[in-house]
Amino acid sequence: MDVVERRTPLNRARVLRAALELADRVGLEALSMRNLAQELGVVPMALYKHVAGKDELLDAMLDAVIADITPDPGTPGSGWKAAVRARVLGARRALLRHPWAWRLIDSRTDPTPAMLAYLDSVIGLFLVGGFTPDQTHHIVHALGTRMLGYTQDLFADSQPTPPEVQRAAAQAMAATYPNLAAMATAAAHDESSVVGSGCDDQFEFEFALDLLLDGFERLRR
Repeated sequence: MDVVERRTPLNRARVLRAALELADRVGLEALSMRNLAQELGVVPMALYKHVAGKDELLDAMLDAVIADITPDPGTPGSGWKAAVRARVLGARRALLRHPWAWRLIDSRTDPTPAMLAYLDSVIGLFLVGGFTPDQTHHIVHALGTRMLGYTQDLFADSQPTPPEVQRAAAQAMAATYPNLAAMATAAAHDESSVVGSGCDDQFEFEFALDLLLDGFERLRR
């Protein structure tokens, strides 16, 4: 009797899971319906039974990342400030698990349902915390993409620069740009930085977030 190999049925959840794993491994730019089909061992047309096309796939991937956001357990305290901080740092954790996600957020012209639900939940924390809708409107503008766990820093370098190269560059510019050089040589160095070599990403993110939250507290009072 012949043994028939039983394949795992293809469904939307399996397609989405494979797309997330592939994007994590090769990056968003390399993700295509063709190589996703190869990853799943099917012909490309089989994918279109579960997603209408790449745009719908990307929206579903983004919704999956956003749906994976949980409050950061390391944020102590109670009240609106601790709740917002935990939520934002939770978003940052989710995006760090999928390094391509922030670029996908930036590329979308319309927010997905999961994105709207997440933003609604963060806005709700401010309203429950005693801020007026008008104050919350200004707060959302002040936070910007930080609400979603990332920032776009000036002159971000896609390739980390070794500390010794950074120091040499700072010394070379000292005579012409002394203030920039002084700041550059004093900066904490983190070779794995994703927002700009020479910076500790997580520290800089939390530093600015806490400054904003403290300012919002003064506004509420």
